[in-house]
Amino acid sequence: MISVESVLSAARIAKDNGSTRFCMGAAWRDMRGRKTNLKNVKTMVSEIRAMGMEVCVTLGMIDAEQAQELKEAGLTAYNHNVDTSRDFYPKVITTRSYDERLNTIKNVRDAGINVCTGGILGLGENKSDHIGLLETVATLPSHPESFPVNMLVAIKGTPLEGNKKVEFENMLRMVATARIVMPKTIVRLAAGRGELSEEQQVFVFHGWCQCCFYRRENVNYACCGMGC
Repeated sequence: MISVESVLSAARIAKDNGSTRFCMGAAWRDMRGRKTNLKNVKTMVSEIRAMGMEVCVTLGMIDAEQAQELKEAGLTAYNHNVDTSRDFYPKVITTRSYDERLNTIKNVRDAGINVCTGGILGLGENKSDHIGLLETVATLPSHPESFPVNMLVAIKGTPLEGNKKVEFENMLRMVATARIVMPKTIVRLAAGRGELSEEQQVFVFHGWCQCCFYRRENVNYACCGMGC
């Protein structure tokens, strides 16, 4: 994990450029055995909140106690995507179960933290799985604060490198339907935005999508950084 000061430096830049929420993520399965990391994350959260920004993190699965600690540190929102429909999920993900994901969302909600949960399009699913994803999220005990719509960015050397790009109409249909079934939820355009033309992005934001993720830099691939 990068240093606390490196994160705070990036947060200051984001604040100076008009950001109102700062998001941080770590590619962990869960937080077991990561007490030092959790302590550092809580410091980051507290310091960034002191800058006047909201803070969102995604750290994998967390239990009720960890969720409460993050809440006490001032965390605004926690992202934990369900990714796809329950039926299609085991075909692409084996490191954790669908119910484990839903349990993390419950822990976050019970701690009083805003829930951010959505999915990824382009994993090889079909349109019925898009409906299944929306059904899962829309029938949670309460609608999430945010619903991020990601489009798979196929990386060479990964199992899904040969997947077809998501058709714009399918992505747009997901965004529009999410707005209808979860009218108070913020629909966020996330990974894969760089695959869209400027005209397509304008069209998405014109009536359905309310915000997007922005990265100052991304050394691995064009996702949602500058110029996207």
